[in-house]
Amino acid sequence: MLGLASSAALAVVLPLVVAQLPPTPSSWPHDYPGKPSGDFSPEWQSYFEVTDPLPNVTFPLPRSFAGNVGVNRPGHPNNTLFFWALEKENGSLTARPDERSDVPWGIWLNGGPGSSSMLGFIYENGPIRIGPDGSPSENTYSWDRVADYVWIDQPVGTGWSTTDSEGYVHDEDEMGRDFMGFLENLVKVFPSLKTRPLYLTGESYSGTYIPYIMKTYFGMANPPVNIVKFAIGDGTIGSEVVFELLPTVTTLETYPQLIGYDPEVFEWFREQEHLCGYDLNLTYPQDGHFPDLQFVLPTDPNRAGFIGLAQRKTFTTSLTRLAVSSKHAGTPSVRVAEEHAKLARRAAHIMAGSADAAEVRAHQERDGKQAAKRDLSLRANGTIDPWYGCFLFDEMVDYALNYTWPWNVKGNSQTYEGFDVYQIPDALDPESPIDGTGFFNDPQTRAAIHAPTSKDWVGSIVYPFLGDPVNGIDPSVEPMAFLDDLAANASAHNVAVVLYSGNDDSLVAHRGTEVVIQNTTFSGVQGFTRKPSTPWYDDDGILAGIVHQERNWTYVLIEGVGHLVGYNSPTRAYTLLREFIFGNNQTGLVTDIGGTVNVIGGEDAALAVDAIPGTSGIYVGSITTQSTVEYPAATIAAWESYIATATATVLPQGAKGVSALESGATHAAMPALFVGVSFAVSLLFLA
Repeated sequence: MLGLASSAALAVVLPLVVAQLPPTPSSWPHDYPGKPSGDFSPEWQSYFEVTDPLPNVTFPLPRSFAGNVGVNRPGHPNNTLFFWALEKENGSLTARPDERSDVPWGIWLNGGPGSSSMLGFIYENGPIRIGPDGSPSENTYSWDRVADYVWIDQPVGTGWSTTDSEGYVHDEDEMGRDFMGFLENLVKVFPSLKTRPLYLTGESYSGTYIPYIMKTYFGMANPPVNIVKFAIGDGTIGSEVVFELLPTVTTLETYPQLIGYDPEVFEWFREQEHLCGYDLNLTYPQDGHFPDLQFVLPTDPNRAGFIGLAQRKTFTTSLTRLAVSSKHAGTPSVRVAEEHAKLARRAAHIMAGSADAAEVRAHQERDGKQAAKRDLSLRANGTIDPWYGCFLFDEMVDYALNYTWPWNVKGNSQTYEGFDVYQIPDALDPESPIDGTGFFNDPQTRAAIHAPTSKDWVGSIVYPFLGDPVNGIDPSVEPMAFLDDLAANASAHNVAVVLYSGNDDSLVAHRGTEVVIQNTTFSGVQGFTRKPSTPWYDDDGILAGIVHQERNWTYVLIEGVGHLVGYNSPTRAYTLLREFIFGNNQTGLVTDIGGTVNVIGGEDAALAVDAIPGTSGIYVGSITTQSTVEYPAATIAAWESYIATATATVLPQGAKGVSALESGATHAAMPALFVGVSFAVSLLFLA
């Protein structure tokens, strides 16, 4: 998911007022000159073609088509989705129905819910890259260089997509029906797409969108397209407990800088992880099903506001780069200071010695490398912390902002500025802006891509799900609850699955994705049968992470990137797309020939771990990196000595180094029966 306006990435828990949703705005598509009459057909191709120049775009672009297409929802004629489609080759999108039947095409979806996929177009994987100063440059790693690609704003009302005031989706099932209705019309305009193999891709809250789209697709007797694979990056497939709270200790092992490489603090978090039941034992294949993990709320009586919020089930997580300043105070754009600035402070004497927080911060300003530390003897050792409950992610962020260099000086514990939950080593304040309003709302752009005139484009809205008329939170159950059925349908229809994660993402961390995989039964076996540990390399020959493939499922962990893979590294995102999504690169594939198991590319014991260490440096500065914070070599060496024994993990018995041969491997089928927590979780990009 790509988010918005600018600087600090926040994990937001918003105290929503129990009241009726505010009125939702109406919008409608604009009729540009030359619009054909009647139903959608190939005659619309010339209408949608982008022929006018785009502002300040001086480099060549492939032939493209853009505009609004209806979703066929009865009673809502203004409900449309906006698309921008690019050709890989001239004429490839406009081919006749009987042409190019075996040539693939792709769709990209950003998340939110409420984020425009045009953000992906100009910041992640499209041909235009908007810089910090708002100027466009060419992205030579645009995904249309692999296949015809279509970026789509959805659900209705998002980005340039339109809807009347009562047409916003009620839930994810309605979203799925709208999306299929849109595709029914799109293939009337580009008829070759109906039978060509479709690769459905997206990130973040698309981890909710795409499974529901596939659920709708599998339920249709005659679907409008031919989906052969779906790929989800850093996706919200599991419950909020699974994707955000459970992975906290793994995140600390990845970036021990967050706790100043302090083993005592790490052990305290590990104890809390155990008490909360988050230390799940992943086995290969998985030995039994995971428990139904629930939120464990704070018990401190001073946390009544937080507890009341939790009990109302209105958790709202904001995945966005958001400019946080006093102008946002009191608005949904800010992490609630009343809750989170006090998380550590209101527990008496938690700072080092008897020092007041302000005194410690002043000391840090004088000598940033002198670390403060929470006095753990004053915490609730041996029991779940009453102030945090099992909200370990919140506690981790608060610890860094209060005690750990550079976040405790460069960041702001009241607003969470300076801590990027998407990309841990990025402590820039402010961060490089991600805001496409100047480009998309330019009249020249609007006219060229046939965008609506009934609204201005914003990167994200707080999407108002009408199925929850009070708070507008997505009422749909997380996909993990029906993933077994989805996997069975995928196997029956020969639809492949790719799940990938950025190693630097803390908010939707890779550990949660691994838990989802190991708790899902596909092709008769629960989870992977081997622990992912096969290295893959980028086009420069540099180790890029881990890849593992079994039974038509692929998992890729990408080093050096966070939540927004294409934004952090267009090159590695492009390699991922070319090799493991559209391509047939078999690195990491588990094969069984005559009872002998082989992993193509081998297995590396050093990678068969729960956490791969991130970068050693933390980047500080304004917009761009001015310096890199590195901890002393002796501190790092002491940590490495400690962690090597504290969390030692080895390959499963029987692996033989890089050859990874194991004979006589047989695995019984195990049904999965995991239903996640019922809390409605909404991952938003707020403008």
